[in-house]
Amino acid sequence: MAGPNDGALGSTFKVVRILQAISLISIVGMAANFIAQIVSNNNEPSEVLVGTLSVTCIAVLYCAITFILYIDNILPFLLNTVMDGMLLIALIVVAAVVGKPLSYLNCQVIGTSSVSESTYQLGLELKKTFSKDGARVNYSNWIGANKVTCLEMKAIWGLSIALWYVSSTWNNFQDAL
Repeated sequence: MAGPNDGALGSTFKVVRILQAISLISIVGMAANFIAQIVSNNNEPSEVLVGTLSVTCIAVLYCAITFILYIDNILPFLLNTVMDGMLLIALIVVAAVVGKPLSYLNCQVIGTSSVSESTYQLGLELKKTFSKDGARVNYSNWIGANKVTCLEMKAIWGLSIALWYVSSTWNNFQDAL
């Protein structure tokens, strides 16, 4: 991989951008899959999923552009620091909004007999939502629909937190370049 020789910080920049891209593409794939499933049932996806997908798609493009500019040795570091800070704020919002109802949810008990009553009620509510064409899916109810959905949403939440941490840590090192 060519590019400027900025030593350990330059190598760290490349590694961080690659890890960010991998995490962001994973989030895009999972969120897009959820939206596709909801839309295929003729329903409207929640704002949380659409917002998550929008922010992560923009972040993927940003990571690719800054990586290319860095390799070509034309990346303005001050502007990059400001833009990384803005991306950090967006990732904090995504992590907070996605994680608010998830933090109270235990995915391991979904589908067990101890919660069969609440699962039955949730199933009835989701069935009512899905039976109406164009109805908006309630995010808080949808994440508890089954164990797989819960675990995948927790993965999106965890990756968002990891991206927030990587972005905030990188902003501290970027001034040294």
